[in-house]
Amino acid sequence: MGIVKFLQRILAMVLVSAISLADTPQLEAIDRVWSGHSVGFAIEQADEQVVVAYYDTNRRLTVASRARDGGAWTYRKLDSVTGWDSHNYLALVEDPMGQLHLIGNMHNDPLNYFRTTVAGDVGTFARVPVLVDPKVEQRMTYPVFLTDREGRLVLKYRDGGSGNGNEIYAVYSAAIATWSHLLDTPLIDGEGKRNAYVVGPTVGPAHYFHLAWVWRDTPDAETSHDLSYARSRDLVHWEKSDGTPLELPITLDKAEVVDRVPVGGGMINNNTVVGFGNDGRPIITYHKFDALGNTQIYLARREKKRWRIVQISNWNDFRWDFRGRGSLESRLTVSGAVPASDGLISVDVVRDGKPITLLLKSRTLELVNESPAITLAGELRKYIEVPKGMQLNVIRHSNLAIAWPTLPPNRDRPRESIPAPTTLWLATFEEDQRIE
Repeated sequence: MGIVKFLQRILAMVLVSAISLADTPQLEAIDRVWSGHSVGFAIEQADEQVVVAYYDTNRRLTVASRARDGGAWTYRKLDSVTGWDSHNYLALVEDPMGQLHLIGNMHNDPLNYFRTTVAGDVGTFARVPVLVDPKVEQRMTYPVFLTDREGRLVLKYRDGGSGNGNEIYAVYSAAIATWSHLLDTPLIDGEGKRNAYVVGPTVGPAHYFHLAWVWRDTPDAETSHDLSYARSRDLVHWEKSDGTPLELPITLDKAEVVDRVPVGGGMINNNTVVGFGNDGRPIITYHKFDALGNTQIYLARREKKRWRIVQISNWNDFRWDFRGRGSLESRLTVSGAVPASDGLISVDVVRDGKPITLLLKSRTLELVNESPAITLAGELRKYIEVPKGMQLNVIRHSNLAIAWPTLPPNRDRPRESIPAPTTLWLATFEEDQRIE
């Protein structure tokens, strides 16, 4: 399973925790795009323009931009072509000096990174061959841009492969257009035996960055195990949930293990999401098998001197028995907990394509109600034609979203037939409409 900037903007059926669409969104065609499998595109609202990065009908990396208030699109083709790998998503960001950064099309591949040389001008995108050290930029996966407390641009990525990889952080000096390592070591080190599949950092209400992850021993998805957690105020100094400092790099024996889910225990990578309750405490949403072998949703919340683990679903005859390698077509996607009204919290999930909201008592985490919900993709399907057998991928950014139909992942393998290209749409919502 793959991730996209910034994990809360991810593909397809990921649930939006709340959506209010009083009027029809304004739709604008950007381009015709590849539809043979799902792979993440990117959108950025820069100071003066909207910028979108995607793979065109020939799978070539393309950037399109236009003024924020509308007008014609400007296009730039880059020298990068993607294959059939759904991990090869794109990440796009504007730095404090107005330069645009684009990275992606990497799954255990050498650095594939472009930066503009004239602020805001997509026509000046140029390949940058090295970030900091080419020795750790030969097998890159899962790039994520974020901003630290000082407003600096930070890039995190995995160095190495599934079952053998490290988490690396780099920081960018916009004034001198130079990257450097943020840490002297990897943040998380798999010691050549495993790797961490990290979701986050997620910024919480108490001014911490929060990470949740599973360890995985091999490229096979079922070898995920040991839900773990760490937090930091500055992305440099990391600690356990009780404030105990963590020596870097974090390894399995040093990590704070929240739930010792074993290999084959029904927990999968990139589906461990940090949310927050009404009191601001972090809550991790994830899934694993229950005592009967059914897949269930669980929450982990730090209470006093321990993590409290609570099963919040009670599904019969539902077991996601994932196995093997490559990008899987997900049967279950989870979101982080969010505060609701009257002492309640909600957790959104998508199970077999159907969005669900689980409403819980904040104090006890007791289930109050389970009800059908809505996704932004589901809402936009009212206005966008989606060919039979395809899914509608959606990535949102403030009051904008991009949406495009594709076939689902295919374990990163070619299909025998290639479907016709589909349209990449820009959806604009009224500023006062709520899209969370």
